Amino acid sequence: MEFCPKCGSFMTTARTSGGVALVCKRCGYKKVGGTVEIKLRSPNRPTSRQRAGILVEDSAEESSVHPKSTDVVCPECGNREAYWWTVQTRSADEPMTQFFRCTKCGHTWREYS
Repeated sequence: MEFCPKCGSFMTTARTSGGVALVCKRCGYKKVGGTVEIKLRSPNRPTSRQRAGILVEDSAEESSVHPKSTDVVCPECGNREAYWWTVQTRSADEPMTQFFRCTKCGHTWREYS
């Protein structure tokens, strides 16, 4: 990203007869020659597929981190005890999503409130 030395505005790339140049849309200043680096995506920004998933970490100390609930039934093994936690997975005006992990088989599932 580069700024115009005349007016300080953001410069964009444009194709010219000599190749690619940086051009200020406000005052028309052109920077031709040299190298122009174009980044398509930040390497630290997660992709849409990574943002869509929910990370569930395994923990050996789960009993000290998550409370235990006895009023749920595991859909895998039928156990009636599970650790639970909540995450705001949707917009702020929507209710939180409650996650459960079975104390017997370790199966993790979610319920929307």
